[in-house]
Amino acid sequence: MARGLPLAFQEEALMAKPLIHPNWDKAPAGITDGFSLEMTAKDIESLREAAPLIPADTPVAVTFLPGEEAEARIAATVAVRELGFEPMPHFSARRITSEDDFEGYLKAVVERAGVTRCFIVAGDPPEPQGPYFDTSALIATGAFERAGIKAIGVGGHPEGHANMTEAECWAVLESKVRAIEARGMAPLVVTQFGFDPDAFLSWLKQLRAHGLDVPVRIGVPGPASIKALLRFAARCGVGASASVLKKYGISITNLIGSAGPDKLVDAFAKGLSGEHGRVRLHFYPFGGMVKTVEWVAAYNRKHGL
Repeated sequence: MARGLPLAFQEEALMAKPLIHPNWDKAPAGITDGFSLEMTAKDIESLREAAPLIPADTPVAVTFLPGEEAEARIAATVAVRELGFEPMPHFSARRITSEDDFEGYLKAVVERAGVTRCFIVAGDPPEPQGPYFDTSALIATGAFERAGIKAIGVGGHPEGHANMTEAECWAVLESKVRAIEARGMAPLVVTQFGFDPDAFLSWLKQLRAHGLDVPVRIGVPGPASIKALLRFAARCGVGASASVLKKYGISITNLIGSAGPDKLVDAFAKGLSGEHGRVRLHFYPFGGMVKTVEWVAAYNRKHGL
């Protein structure tokens, strides 16, 4: 159970099972229905350009990258809201330098952008730059629920985590989900991107077997140059063997040109079923925001969605 909460409150919160949005209880109209996107603080103009092709209220995550000023992230979050979408700012635990840094940023995005959902990551630094070692430490502060946050997203790793065993991954994920629920908020899992649909489908079955019925957004790489996709895969520890890339539609004998997630999304459309639980797609626009939403629109036209 979450630290610092009375047992009665924890039990009441767990019984309530808060929802991120009622649409999560509805079957999607198609595989791309209800997709979400990701952007950096530098992508405001790209988002504006792509906005006409993005459905209203689409969740858009704003990343927390090194070398950015908090004000730039806040401006990006405000832009998401002003364009009619749902902002979901990231909080990178080990990059947060102080309690004031954390709560000041949280207060700003809530007050200026009407934020009600956040995404938390541990961050790349091996040692924290402030008081928070991991995402559980952020949850335990109670700052999110005090600020009126309704949903908290956490990462999922269908291909494993470099610093944890498989058993540790499941234990940590379950602990975070239960702690979020116990504080009266709705948990959401957003996975790392990948190229192998079978790995995701298997992981989703395991997730449900562990008793976690939390909604999941599967990470899908947007269309990009093959070299860019492989560069991001290497940076993020994503499996990119010849056999996996073949499933995605990439031949290691020809790394020139671009590749889209057509085969990957087709495999999800065919393979996802009730046993996988509530699932939507989350696009990482490695080749640009406009190219990604244009790809979604073209995919929908092709498949009559």
